[in-house]
Amino acid sequence: MLVDAGLAALEEADTVVVPGWQPPGGPVTNQLLVDSSATGGALSSMRVTLGKGANGARPHHHGKSAEMFYVLDGTAQLRSGDQVVTAERGDVVVVPPGTQHAFAAAPGEIADMLVIITPGVERLEYFRHLERIRYGKVPPESLLEVQELYDSYFGTSPVWDAARR
Repeated sequence: MLVDAGLAALEEADTVVVPGWQPPGGPVTNQLLVDSSATGGALSSMRVTLGKGANGARPHHHGKSAEMFYVLDGTAQLRSGDQVVTAERGDVVVVPPGTQHAFAAAPGEIADMLVIITPGVERLEYFRHLERIRYGKVPPESLLEVQELYDSYFGTSPVWDAARR
């Protein structure tokens, strides 16, 4: 939720427990801080909290947007292009538009990250779509129909798969 001075009120931000990504280490939560519509399309921002070793997002790319990951706490594993990096508290990873990427908590670790997408893309409806998939209201293939709408194009990555084993 956006308040007077353009500050995100964290206690009132929309929080979504991402369905289907509930590994033994703990859930994945996405707390939407600012959606694109609240910034005139300039950016979208969320806080992603990953339980121990939890997968965050499978390989995908954004055709128009860059994505920045700032590690608030813990240790994250991120893929950008063909490179898989480990980022710790205070580290920043920026993924340019068109670059396939993925993220997760490092094995045995938690990760808490601030994620900024610019230009912004509406994320709340995207997360709601994931919930509908989880509860069987729409098939997983329905994400293919909305890739352009959410500027999220899914792919595969043997490099990422090998790093996550």
